[in-house]
Amino acid sequence: MAYTDDAVLSKLSALSETSDSIVSVGQWIMFHRRHADRTVQLWFQRLKDSTSHKRLNLIYLANEVAQQTKARRREDFVVAFSPIMAEAVATAYKGATTEIQQRIQRVVDVWRDRNIFEEPILEAMYTRIQEINQARSTAKSGLGSSIFGSSTSIPAELVPLTAPQQNVTKQLLGMKNTVATADQEYDKLLGPGSTAPSAPVYAARLSGLLKNLAQAEGAVDQCVKARRELVAALQKALDTNRSALIAEEDQLETFVRRRMEVESKKTEVEQAIMAGLPDDEPYMSGNGFSGASVPEPDRPEVEELTPPPADLAEQQDSFNHAEQDSSADVAQEAALPPTAKDTDTHTDITTAYNSILTAVNGSKKRKLDSGSDFPDLGEDDGIDSDVAEMLRRDSGS
Repeated sequence: MAYTDDAVLSKLSALSETSDSIVSVGQWIMFHRRHADRTVQLWFQRLKDSTSHKRLNLIYLANEVAQQTKARRREDFVVAFSPIMAEAVATAYKGATTEIQQRIQRVVDVWRDRNIFEEPILEAMYTRIQEINQARSTAKSGLGSSIFGSSTSIPAELVPLTAPQQNVTKQLLGMKNTVATADQEYDKLLGPGSTAPSAPVYAARLSGLLKNLAQAEGAVDQCVKARRELVAALQKALDTNRSALIAEEDQLETFVRRRMEVESKKTEVEQAIMAGLPDDEPYMSGNGFSGASVPEPDRPEVEELTPPPADLAEQQDSFNHAEQDSSADVAQEAALPPTAKDTDTHTDITTAYNSILTAVNGSKKRKLDSGSDFPDLGEDDGIDSDVAEMLRRDSGS
């Protein structure tokens, strides 16, 4: 059968789990070793499209071809398998049953024991298997496969971010090993300490390096696209939250202003109550406390000392004038000899003077006449008429 893509795919589709089928297809593939690179690409594509059990058969086929060519010192297929083997093992291992995973693990252990592939390639295989085992353990522990934890605890605003982040994580897992393999192959062939093998081998290795670089480029490109999608989703969420933040800050300022206004009104009402606003009167701005300081109540009126009666003051003034006038008259009359008429007149003045003095001082004292040894008792002071006559006579003599 001539070598064509359809022929290769037909052989791979007819592959079964029996050793005879695996050896037969392996021999046909090794016979067309000149097309090793194309055969490996078709093999990897068929592995991706197959079921879990079929993938195990394809891993067995790769093991047969790699070990046989390695034993014959022909590394065409080993070089062709090396760039994609870690990804192929991870694809076959992921989602398989425990039994199939154990068989795949056993094949990788054989490759390490017999040095079929180089150590970096084997380390990449074990790393991918370990990552899958850890992811499975995390899922069983209840944390889920989401980067945000359990899917039931993801906020609704973060749900659009889950798929882009998961895609980035997935692309990173594939890119990491592919990039590491490409870097190692490049350093080994074109690095400072590399040595060029024979021309046919060198050409085959350069061809394999080109494929490694192409695969690394494609893996990085896919990761970049996934990262851009994640950044766009994050930017959208950031813009939404920024707009919400501006609106909430405006609400905060409004409520702060309202709170200060209410506190000021509360203080005003309390001061109005302290100022005496009736309890049953509704409060209106201006009828209680106007905002100024509360005036103090008027001081109580204190009763002053009682002034002297007005009539007593007038009597005092009259007394002063009468005293002055009396003094002047007495001085004039003292210069003239007294007569009977003058005596009677003097007696009347003296009597009036004594009456005023008695009213002012509130006493009943009587003043003796300066021209007689006896006080003037008046005409009707209640004295016996005979006694009065005797006194009159004595005064006349």
